[in-house]
Amino acid sequence: MKKNVEEYDYEELVNATQRFSPTRLIGRGSHGSVYKGTLRDNKLVAVKKPTHSPEVLHDKSKLDNEIIVLSSLRETPYVINLLGTSHDLANNKLLVMELMPNGSLHELLHISTSPPTWPKRVEIAIQVARAVQFLHEAKPSVIHRDIKSANILFDSDWKAKLADFGLAVLQVESPSQISQPAGTFGYLDPCYTTPSKLSTKNDVFSFGVVLLEIISGRKAIDMHRAPASVVEWAIPLIENQRSVEICDTRIPSRTYMEATIRHLLCIAARCVSSNEEVRPSMGEITTLMENRVVHRVRFPIWMSLLRSVILQKRRRKLATRWQQARCDIVQSPLSGGRLLLKEVLADVNPNEFVTSIKKKKIKKKNL
Repeated sequence: MKKNVEEYDYEELVNATQRFSPTRLIGRGSHGSVYKGTLRDNKLVAVKKPTHSPEVLHDKSKLDNEIIVLSSLRETPYVINLLGTSHDLANNKLLVMELMPNGSLHELLHISTSPPTWPKRVEIAIQVARAVQFLHEAKPSVIHRDIKSANILFDSDWKAKLADFGLAVLQVESPSQISQPAGTFGYLDPCYTTPSKLSTKNDVFSFGVVLLEIISGRKAIDMHRAPASVVEWAIPLIENQRSVEICDTRIPSRTYMEATIRHLLCIAARCVSSNEEVRPSMGEITTLMENRVVHRVRFPIWMSLLRSVILQKRRRKLATRWQQARCDIVQSPLSGGRLLLKEVLADVNPNEFVTSIKKKKIKKKNL
């Protein structure tokens, strides 16, 4: 079911962005610039308009394509939301989208002075996986073709969303209708060499690169390193079980995260395999990450606290009941006093009871 896309008045967008002032510029892509806008009702939006350069104006189809693809998708928390469109005086289309105020994953990993923690990185990876799965399982299916850290944006709650659908392809199109392979160097699937090679596995490869980028903090392509490709650098280390050398050294390692990181690296290695048959589907990837990764990340944090609280309560409960039982035995003139003790301790863990008695004996002996 297609979403309703509102038509905005162009003059309202001009005023909202202070006539597309450079001070309102928040992003620049291959086929347009994005400006922060404040509408009359004080709603904050992002306005994407074509850049006035021969190359971009010649390829206005990318903005048109983005509108078509985003309009075909139902609303989801994992993909940027298209609010509406507009037309400038030259009849060029503009996009009005939800504002993503916290920048991109690329900025967070490579520019920010406060790199994300390991649990946050896992959370981001799962959110991106869900976004790509959502596209692949849509009706009709969508292949993004440009999954990269710069196209993963954060909303006001630091939730990751996939953006920039200028190169995206609806699966209703036949290969003959699709232009030559497109994408970003470093993320582009080397198996995607002709239009006929287009498949969801191309996005899986790109996701694998992003996953390696998240874990290592290294750019997809870094010409100051050898090898320059994060894939060529990381895969031999994974195969030789040297995963720790891949981890971003800017943040301290956490023992409870080691198994999770190794698991993510194994997933990444499958995603970027040169054998497309080995690559998992995004549905399988999401399942692997949610069922095996989420629990490993959260378990040590909340379970250790819960265990501590439970043990403290049990100790207090045991001590209280033990004291009460002693009083009942002493005060009861009946031989049934022992039965009262048995009843009081009926629901107490025997091991805990024995341990408690041993501790009391040791304490008395030391005294």
